[in-house]
Amino acid sequence: MAKHNELGKDAEMMAIAYLAKAGYKILETNWRFEKKEIDIIAEEKNQIVIVEVKCRSTDFFGKPEEAVTPSKQKFLTEAANQYMQELDHEAEVRFDILSVLLNDKKAEINHIEDAFRPIAE
Repeated sequence: MAKHNELGKDAEMMAIAYLAKAGYKILETNWRFEKKEIDIIAEEKNQIVIVEVKCRSTDFFGKPEEAVTPSKQKFLTEAANQYMQELDHEAEVRFDILSVLLNDKKAEINHIEDAFRPIAE
């Protein structure tokens, strides 16, 4: 497996552990719809939380969360809509970003709750 793929998988495992420790109920990981993927779907306080995990080994080129562009937000919105339709779920949906800076020396997690509003299709 390529080093960047390993880094991403490590970050996702850290994100799951972080959210579970914070009291989130993990419903799905790596949920797919067509070519779209949601890293983590969780539940917290009667909300469905769509979590995008972004990881980098350095912030030299910017913070990981800056990679969640408007097109990525639209992508996540479309996937979340499909997930909610499949479950016939009417709970409120929130979009979070879990940013991870992960290198040999340390791991730094930044959880950005309600990071963006859904983008219309």
